[in-house]
Amino acid sequence: MNGELPVAEDSTTHLRTVGKREILRDRVRNALRAAIISGELTAGTVYSAPTLAAKFGVSSTPVREAMIDLVKEGLVVAQPNKGFLITEVSERDLDEVTAVRLLVEPPSVRAVVPLVPAEGLPALRELAQRIVEAAERGDLIGYVEADRVFHLALLAHGGNRRLLEVVSNLRAQTRLLGLAPLVKNGTLVESAAEHHQLLDFVESRNAEAAELFMHRHIGHVRGIWAGGT
Repeated sequence: MNGELPVAEDSTTHLRTVGKREILRDRVRNALRAAIISGELTAGTVYSAPTLAAKFGVSSTPVREAMIDLVKEGLVVAQPNKGFLITEVSERDLDEVTAVRLLVEPPSVRAVVPLVPAEGLPALRELAQRIVEAAERGDLIGYVEADRVFHLALLAHGGNRRLLEVVSNLRAQTRLLGLAPLVKNGTLVESAAEHHQLLDFVESRNAEAAELFMHRHIGHVRGIWAGGT
């Protein structure tokens, strides 16, 4: 009697289950993060796991697991027996985050322009189009997440993992409360299309223009997109 095969089969099944659970947790975490950044989840409000689970159409378990991850990112604070409090970000916080992003992202984009291979451009174009499509649907959560994925995918061509972590963390600390008005007045789609313009600069190897674009882009984030002027 050979007992190895059943054990292997059980282990494989277990690993697949864990893998699927981790993927779901990642998706829920990314959606929750985007909901916080876009203002879909209101700062200063406590949300229970069941409430969020119902909103996102999943069970409470991946929501709790995802929110624990977001606690580590400083986006929420656990409230025992109540849920999770969405942390508030001050104007000073936004100014400081913007200042650091301006120091890091534009020159990083400039440096990565010559490193993006021609065969890598179609994938980036597809990611940029997802931003446009989310804007067309008025899907703020989808817009924020697609925007995050696009910019990290572009910078990933530089091969610097620590840079990606820094940029990802800085973007998580941003708030884009001004996106909803842009949907109403129809200008969010126009803003989304600018990501294709950035890729035009990448494709033409115009590193200086790409850097200047990122300066303007981050300025939008701090100004109009963050609910300012």
